[in-house]
Amino acid sequence: MSQYVAFMRAINVAGHASVRMTDLRGVFAAAGCRNVTTFIQSGNVLFDSPERGIPTILRNLRGHLRRLVGDEPDILLRTAEEVAGLLASAPFRKIRAGTGVKLYVVFLSQAPHPRPRLPLLVPKEALEVVGIAESGTCSSSAARKKNGSFGFPNAFIEKELGVSATTRNWTTVTKVAALVSQGPAKR
Repeated sequence: MSQYVAFMRAINVAGHASVRMTDLRGVFAAAGCRNVTTFIQSGNVLFDSPERGIPTILRNLRGHLRRLVGDEPDILLRTAEEVAGLLASAPFRKIRAGTGVKLYVVFLSQAPHPRPRLPLLVPKEALEVVGIAESGTCSSSAARKKNGSFGFPNAFIEKELGVSATTRNWTTVTKVAALVSQGPAKR
């Protein structure tokens, strides 16, 4: 049995695909996942499954989710080891954090081709893509406050890299990683 985290794209964002977490947990359980836990309302789902069952589970999940939300949201699946490795890589070690900076991880559906030269900058929104993981399946972005608000990297990343993505702030990612490290018995 292996631990996984599903980072779902476009769940409970701006009134789109509004889903109760109890319903989402039910969909994952019906698809064959075990020890299903959700974290906050944005579609972060932790679960256990036999590795060989993942393609079947994803196929089942997509069907159930289509019925639940009327569409088939992207499911960006990561293993517990990948989430732990992301934290261990300390992707923001060179960024000076503070109240005027927000840190984001953008989970990519696949590695971008070609791999872009970094940093990617969006001066209009004060965004900076500072890294892409060695696997190519996530990027690290910093948003600096401009005109009273922070930019959000998801649309920019999808456009620039040509892949579907979903974004979580660094605080959420670290909390999800802590839940994963506790194991299913303590979640």
